[in-house]
Amino acid sequence: MSSSVQASSDVRGAAVRFEHVQKSYDGEILVVKDLNLDIAPGEFVTMLGPSGSGKTTCLMMLAGFEPATNGEIFLNDKPINNVPPRKRGIGMVFQNYALFPHMSVAENLAFPLEIRKMGKSEREEKVKRALDMVELGAFGNRRPAQLSGGQQQRVAVARALVFDPDLVLMDEPLGALDKQLREQMQYEIKHIHESLGVSVVYVTHDQTEALTMSDRVAVFQDGVIQQLSSPDDLYESPQNSFVAQFIGENNKLSGVITGIDNGLCGMTLDDGTKVTAEAVNVGDIGSRATISLRPERVELEPQELRDNRVNGKVVEVLYLGDHLRIVMSVAGNHEFIVKLPNGGRHSSPIEGQSYQLGWSALDAKALDPVS
Repeated sequence: MSSSVQASSDVRGAAVRFEHVQKSYDGEILVVKDLNLDIAPGEFVTMLGPSGSGKTTCLMMLAGFEPATNGEIFLNDKPINNVPPRKRGIGMVFQNYALFPHMSVAENLAFPLEIRKMGKSEREEKVKRALDMVELGAFGNRRPAQLSGGQQQRVAVARALVFDPDLVLMDEPLGALDKQLREQMQYEIKHIHESLGVSVVYVTHDQTEALTMSDRVAVFQDGVIQQLSSPDDLYESPQNSFVAQFIGENNKLSGVITGIDNGLCGMTLDDGTKVTAEAVNVGDIGSRATISLRPERVELEPQELRDNRVNGKVVEVLYLGDHLRIVMSVAGNHEFIVKLPNGGRHSSPIEGQSYQLGWSALDAKALDPVS
């Protein structure tokens, strides 16, 4: 990022609160069900989930473009359900940029300032500062069509920030960019957020974006937040099988609980293999459960004693540069993934051969059953 943006000494962002918020478009089906969510001033919270999970609807209600069916939304402790969008003082960034094609870049940025009856000299100062912030200071006279997709998105971000809002909403803002540019913009938006201390509510279906940029992530499914956690907690400690499957890559092993003791549970998998896992979200003895196990936590031919040791047959070995991705058949799961760092010293496992695998009980999370 440009060094022209100096880190703020205090947090000035807005606090957001959803209280028992519901949304129905037809009066029957709730697309958002009893949402309770607090966002602290200066926090970057991402609403993450598949299409139709309710995340974008929540953003549109916060922006004022959709009314809540029930409940109340607060901005800095003031109810805003009846406040029109233009009076909420919220910056918005959309996937399609929503720039005015007939205006120059500088005119696009000046537009929200003109609406706020700001004087010309102050407008020019704020436009210059916003363009410098996204490293487009020399592009003020160009039209949007003369910019690349990444540059247009930077202009859209600058326009959302130009009037110094306390809250910025971003709806799939990087969805139209290619992979490399998308990753670059993730870091730039994150650094802008850290520099300005503005509150950001970000909507995406891309888990990598969510994990990279956020202070906390709210994982949505069927209009309900399944888990609200920091990125590392979300990945390391999923609270149910949906979150475990949706966040990162994950191996599933299903079976029956045979014992529970001191936070761990014994399980007999469907092929008869016996394993031990951390009891996170399970029923009583005799109930079914699904183990979540990250591919990088599995050791091939472990040299040390491990809580769990099972046999698996190699189905496929893929070379991915920094690591080997090994597809194996393990305990009835024929798509069990093991990731091995590529140290350049080890020979690759051989397709069709069997190997012993090992992992710690605490790396295996016993969760609600998956059909």
